[in-house]
Amino acid sequence: MNFTQLSGTNSHEGFCLIKSVEKKVTAKGVPYLDLVLADNSGEISAKLWDYKDTPSNQFNTFDFVKVRGTYVPFNDVIQFRVERIRPVLPEDNVAIEDYVPSACLAGEVMLAEIEKIIASFADEELKKLVTAVINEYRERLLYWPAAKNLHHAVRSGLLMHTLSILRLAKSVCGIYRFVNYDLLCAGAILHDIAKIEEMQATSTGIAAEYTVKGNLLGHLVMGAMSIDRIGRSLGISEETLTLVEHMLISHHGTPEFGAAKMPMFIEAELLSQLDLMDARLYEMHSAVEGVDKGAFTPRQWALENRNLYNHGRAGDGGVILTEEENL
Repeated sequence: MNFTQLSGTNSHEGFCLIKSVEKKVTAKGVPYLDLVLADNSGEISAKLWDYKDTPSNQFNTFDFVKVRGTYVPFNDVIQFRVERIRPVLPEDNVAIEDYVPSACLAGEVMLAEIEKIIASFADEELKKLVTAVINEYRERLLYWPAAKNLHHAVRSGLLMHTLSILRLAKSVCGIYRFVNYDLLCAGAILHDIAKIEEMQATSTGIAAEYTVKGNLLGHLVMGAMSIDRIGRSLGISEETLTLVEHMLISHHGTPEFGAAKMPMFIEAELLSQLDLMDARLYEMHSAVEGVDKGAFTPRQWALENRNLYNHGRAGDGGVILTEEENL
């Protein structure tokens, strides 16, 4: 944890996220809080003893807080004994992006680039449809994660994943001139939009749970339903809606991975392949980043239980550049 030691004491303090919190009682009936605290360096089990359960002393999962306490050993594991805890205040002048796992660009920056691409569409129906969908989800889209776990499960991860696929799509269209650029980009922008309805999250950008509809329907079907609803209200043609909806319900490739249909035209196939590519590369990079050069990772269940090798020949860190920096 990125806590700072206070001069002349054993106490440390800093800002963090409450990843989980549960009120418990000791054997003597004294209430205490059992917490897991997290920042962008990791997480730690914590205890707040002699807890006073008052209206001004309530804490919830994903609260952004400032804590002070000491590190103590417990059963061969280091815990954090909380001495003071309070919500983060405006005068603390801290940004949550610095304390939770976040995309490498701000949500506003990524959304601006995506909207620039939308504005370039020659197809007026697709431009109108995608613009309306983005506007409906804009506020949450700025910080929403792409997953609860696995790929892009970070603050603004959904925009990061979307922008990565968009940039890949632009490159592919420069090679395969028969691909419909507007249609592929529209599918890339909208393919995961219903993750905003599929998962519960807060402005911290960390997903808590799946919603009831998310569990029962999933974001592929929910996305197609949203596109159909918004598109019909705008008078978008049946053909355009059908093409976009097919791209959404097929982008997981096969029924084994949740697709309602396999991709049945070129842009749908490309979207499925680019989505898989970006997700897997993110997961592989995250895994090898956690081991030393020349070492293998533990088995990665999301990647066919492979042990991945870190050859140590990394590029420039994989930072997403702005559109201007790419040119």
